[in-house]
Amino acid sequence: MPGYLLSVGASVTCVHGGQAQALVLNLRVKASGQPTVQQPNPWIVTGCPHIVSGAPLPCVTAQWITAATRVRSQGLPLLLDDSVAVCTPNGTGVSILTTQVRVKAT
Repeated sequence: MPGYLLSVGASVTCVHGGQAQALVLNLRVKASGQPTVQQPNPWIVTGCPHIVSGAPLPCVTAQWITAATRVRSQGLPLLLDDSVAVCTPNGTGVSILTTQVRVKAT
């Protein structure tokens, strides 16, 4: 199914509420004037408040496991608003709260 391209202006959080941000930008393809992001590049998670047995165990990075199947940039798939990521070290997911709504891909 088509989804909107994920750009660096997207609001993405881990399931605990920490903010996720792209480490590597794709400057070749822009959506609504902002660089898009590609699948193999990890995102950094900051401000995760997750605690296990009284000790902090925050999400640190998010690795995307799904992306566009037909649209690529520089040979790498672009992320969509329905892409799925897994956070380390907890194995939980992320929530894509907002993204641009002009450019769709499959």
